Amino acid sequence: MLNWRDPRNPLAGGAERVTEAYLRALLARGHEVAWFANAFEGAAKEEDLDGLQVVRAGGKFTSWLAARRWVRLQQPFDLIIDQHHGIPWYAPWWTKTPVVAYIHEVLGPIWSSFYPWPISALGRWQERWTLRRYRRTSFWTGCQFTCDQLRALDVESVTPISYGVDTEALVELDDRPLIEPLRLIVVSRLAPNKRVDHAIKAVGQLREHGVKSILRIVGDGQEREALGRLVDEQKLQTEVEFAGRLTETEKDAALREAHLLLHTSVREGWGLNVTEANAMGTPAVVYPVPGLEESTLHGKTGLVSEQESPKSLAGAVESVLRQPKEYQQWRVAARDRARSLHWDNVLPGACDQLEVWARGET
Repeated sequence: MLNWRDPRNPLAGGAERVTEAYLRALLARGHEVAWFANAFEGAAKEEDLDGLQVVRAGGKFTSWLAARRWVRLQQPFDLIIDQHHGIPWYAPWWTKTPVVAYIHEVLGPIWSSFYPWPISALGRWQERWTLRRYRRTSFWTGCQFTCDQLRALDVESVTPISYGVDTEALVELDDRPLIEPLRLIVVSRLAPNKRVDHAIKAVGQLREHGVKSILRIVGDGQEREALGRLVDEQKLQTEVEFAGRLTETEKDAALREAHLLLHTSVREGWGLNVTEANAMGTPAVVYPVPGLEESTLHGKTGLVSEQESPKSLAGAVESVLRQPKEYQQWRVAARDRARSLHWDNVLPGACDQLEVWARGET
């Protein structure tokens, strides 16, 4: 597995969690697995994570060269997984080993969240150019929108493989009356593309409409200070809480206490935290963007706002108060869907497909 971050990287997120699940499932089947990632400050060059070999070298633009050197010193692999995050590892160009490309989303507009023009425009151009160069490489993704985008870029073979979660869905849903203050939660890395500021502004909009709400923000990242200033500017100190990073048990408890999860990303491969919230009987209100429109079924497991704006998000949240019966139905449907996406149901088929690719079959 070639992936720029590994589970110990301070910036690791959902992509690394699902990657680890796939690799540990392969280990459980008796395969030998190695994860090659970018180096980061304080990290060992090699590490054994409970049987999972992790190797680190190089940075954002050089790790593919380090990976090439390292792979050539190893016994031949049966399969190399080239995971894309805007910039790939170019594995089909430097190895004769079977390669499958793994991608969560085509970044597209996400480039503009991190880089100013013209760097963002250059990033988008190189991403499209690179994906077209990969058109004869088999791709794997969990999002139908991403499948369609890849095919539009002339990629010849795209296989959808569902995302999964470790979270055990509740057997019995607790009683959760839909009363004010509405308990809202965001679970996210605090990065520009996640647009957590929109969720904060939505709380301000709700207050203007006379709707009482409390927003709990779980996670940390580069936007933490800016978001704190926004809370102060909006005078939302009593309505918004920064919980920081939580353990999985603490996170599940926080999701279980919330009425609604909010998700306001520019784009997602899926939205892992939506499924985790659903497992706790918590529906989501999300933006109408790729990935999130698939992880939340509008009017069935939650709501998709009409527009990508705090005003529209607040309007969708407020509308939930007028649908108490439907809200309870969404909770059940969301929980049931999350149960179907537990790793126990996803990993066997995923490993079968990876073994097909390792045999050089399509």
